[in-house]
Amino acid sequence: MFGYYLQLALRSFRNSKVLTGLMVLAIALGIGASMTTLTVFHVLSGDPIPDKSDRLFAVQLDAASMDGYVAGEEPDTNITRFDAETLLREARGTRQAMMSGGFVAIAPDGTREPFFTDARYTSADFFPMFDAPLAYGRGWTAEDDASRARVAVISADTNQKVFGGGDSTGKTLRINGADFRVIGVLDAWLPTPRFWDLTLQSFNELESVFIPFSTAIEQKLSRMGSMSCWGDSGTDPNALNAPCTWLQYWVELPSPTDAQAYRDYLNSYSDQQRAAGRFERPNNIRLRDVPTLLDHKQVVPSDVRLQLWLAIGFLLVCLVNTVGLLLAKSLRRAAEIGVRRALGASRRAIFAQFLVEAGAIGVAGGIAGLGLALLGLWAVRQNPSSYAALAKLDVTMLVTTFALSIVASLLAGLLPAWRAMQVTPAIQLKSQ
Repeated sequence: MFGYYLQLALRSFRNSKVLTGLMVLAIALGIGASMTTLTVFHVLSGDPIPDKSDRLFAVQLDAASMDGYVAGEEPDTNITRFDAETLLREARGTRQAMMSGGFVAIAPDGTREPFFTDARYTSADFFPMFDAPLAYGRGWTAEDDASRARVAVISADTNQKVFGGGDSTGKTLRINGADFRVIGVLDAWLPTPRFWDLTLQSFNELESVFIPFSTAIEQKLSRMGSMSCWGDSGTDPNALNAPCTWLQYWVELPSPTDAQAYRDYLNSYSDQQRAAGRFERPNNIRLRDVPTLLDHKQVVPSDVRLQLWLAIGFLLVCLVNTVGLLLAKSLRRAAEIGVRRALGASRRAIFAQFLVEAGAIGVAGGIAGLGLALLGLWAVRQNPSSYAALAKLDVTMLVTTFALSIVASLLAGLLPAWRAMQVTPAIQLKSQ
């Protein structure tokens, strides 16, 4: 029966081309606008590490002075170097990593000018904890951290830019005038958002080079990111005992029980530091997993959220217009419906016929809407926003486009189909 209803739908479309075109256009415009913004929202709000996002926790401690203290106030996102190195040394988690952003100059070779790029100063557990895929080589070890080894792991893009691709492990990379040995090359990898440091742009490209934190401190490499200081930080705010928060600290905890035990440990640690005279404020720790942290920080830009709601509203307006056009079309076909009912067609058959027509309009609108969505996403990628390059339609959103268009058109067709099945054949035949 579906094939028969589809034939009737095509015949109806040919008999009312203008009206059909307007309905397809209404669906296409609504789908195009909504899928453009929905795709951007989907990309920005996804889980960057779904296999273990509930096992990775960002640590926050409140080491600030009592100046400006407000009870229950959110502590700084970062922690001090002293606290980070102490937590790392005590190693109460399955894995743990301290880190900071950096900015370095890389000299490819003797014939090309150095270029400046982002770096990440971190500790050995970074790579296994964040499931960083390595195309060649390995990450460094805790022994490399302790010995301040001049080793580096580089991104795939940097490997291509500096060494022309391939296995570059064992080669020398000159960073800020010092020679570093490449021990690992990352495979294509870009968690979205770049959740381990939300003090920087969350949707930028991956850092180009990863260096042991201890080595970066010894080499006095330039750091990048937020810093908050109180009291006298002396001449070097990066010093071990400087009262400044500027380091991110992450810990991997395999179970809720482990997470609770780690919270207890952080409270005990805060008590110890207060007794030692370092902490002044009452205990105020935070231990958030990746989804909770992203939600708390509202990583998705507010303008994207607003655009999504506006697009959904526009889609609803388009659906209302489609309902009106379908109703107008069904009224024009009242005589046809009366004849079909008189010849034995049931109300259910009439209802199904009109829903098939609405679904066919939805498919056509979805195809046209897909084109408009691709055009809209291209326009987004031309913007200077940090997330613009990520605005691409994947398989999930492609399927969503057609599913949304068909569902929307079927919903729009419910009222016209119901009105059509209520047509009384006797009245229509008498009016002829």
